[in-house]
Amino acid sequence: MVIDISSLLIQYHAIEFGDFTLASGQKSSYYVDIKHAMTNPVLLAAIGRVVSERFEFDLIAGVAVGGVPLAVAVSLASGKPYAIIRATEKDHGKAARVIGDVAGRRVLLIEDVTTSGGSALYGVEELRRAGGVIDRVVTVVDREQGAASFLAGHGIELFPLAWVSNLLKK
Repeated sequence: MVIDISSLLIQYHAIEFGDFTLASGQKSSYYVDIKHAMTNPVLLAAIGRVVSERFEFDLIAGVAVGGVPLAVAVSLASGKPYAIIRATEKDHGKAARVIGDVAGRRVLLIEDVTTSGGSALYGVEELRRAGGVIDRVVTVVDREQGAASFLAGHGIELFPLAWVSNLLKK
């Protein structure tokens, strides 16, 4: 059975229209809210299954906050471990930005939405600093605003499960 992530994203209201300021600082007339949509277990499980079936990896990783439930879903679907990348270093306990053992493992990073690619690059760099082997990022939705070419310039391939242009057509 082929899972149509784009249709599920529409069904679970992942696209909202209005006036929004994105994390990149850009203005947009629509917002891709994967975080809210993936609170539905049907969508979250579908994403986990699709990623676990399409990609080879030893460990899945996600940047907090949006990437964490996605990484957990993929981990559960694949039976492989996951890692969490903190957005910032904390000043107590263990200060590591990567939670999980990534050293020497082929890591796949998962993102909820990519726009410029900055967050994905941050995640890749942190995973590499922790000893992970990584050159691929999966994003649930690519906003098609430069992330793929930006990441390619850093030797990283971007694999979208859906493109915003297809979502806007639906």
